[in-house]
Amino acid sequence: MNCLVTGVAGFIGSHLAEELLRLGHQVVGLDCFIPYYPRAFKEANLVELRGHSGFRFHELDLRHDDLLSVMADVEVVFHLAAMPGLPRSWTDFDLYQSCNLTATQRLLEACHQRGALRRFLYVSTSSVYGRYASGDETLPTRPISPYGVTKLASEHLCRAFADECGLPLVVLRYFSVYGPRQRPDMGYFKFIDQMLRDQPITIHGDGLQSRGNTYISDAIAATIAAVQAPPGEVYNVGGGETANVWEILSKLERLLNRRARVQRGPARPGDQRVTGADTSKLLHHLNWKPTVSLDDGLARQVAWQRELVQHSRQAA
Repeated sequence: MNCLVTGVAGFIGSHLAEELLRLGHQVVGLDCFIPYYPRAFKEANLVELRGHSGFRFHELDLRHDDLLSVMADVEVVFHLAAMPGLPRSWTDFDLYQSCNLTATQRLLEACHQRGALRRFLYVSTSSVYGRYASGDETLPTRPISPYGVTKLASEHLCRAFADECGLPLVVLRYFSVYGPRQRPDMGYFKFIDQMLRDQPITIHGDGLQSRGNTYISDAIAATIAAVQAPPGEVYNVGGGETANVWEILSKLERLLNRRARVQRGPARPGDQRVTGADTSKLLHHLNWKPTVSLDDGLARQVAWQRELVQHSRQAA
């Protein structure tokens, strides 16, 4: 199938594009390199993709660039592009509104003009559920951060195009995806990097906030499987294992064979207290279940970040 992946240079988008190509599909990738974190990280994510004959990359911005010209033969859209992260969404709401809502509206309009698609996969987040996000897809959606609000609004916008224009929509709500290529602003990346460099780690709040963790390959497998899902469905995507901050640090200390240097900081506004995905619906509909344990996934991320730190020291 011919696929469009937005946010293709990001953590999840690059893994998704690589797996689609491995399975024999054609991929058009879009990214605009908004400087949320250094462009070099995203360029590194694209290295393997750029050498593949089935991959075409376009640097463009969903918010204002022409989209129809890159969608001629697209059958399936994987819409991952978004402005992520909680703290900045409180201070720069216009950026989140434009990247998460306006960009989605323009992509949806282009898909409507383009005509029939096989599927439109919208990648959402557990943040739409709010402070306590533990359960199945029937949980109330009560986001407590501007980021979560924009992602839920985008879900509703997609639903409007599905109901009124026949968009074959499937929504995926990711729960705390981690693994190699994780963004440098994300918790596990920062914990590992700071421990490798013997720098202090800031724990916000009491550290008892817990997360359902999803290893990157499991998230990708669920996303591709969802192409076969009935239009209109919403699925939680989670790895099945939860852990709080202190438990994660304990695991990392064992993997790295060193103690974490911890300093305390205030709780972050909009931070979820508990997340844990009930993925029974994915298992029932698509026979998907996670395969990578939290311990194995963290070990793989640690190995990847060791190489990053070694390379940075050699380059210094």
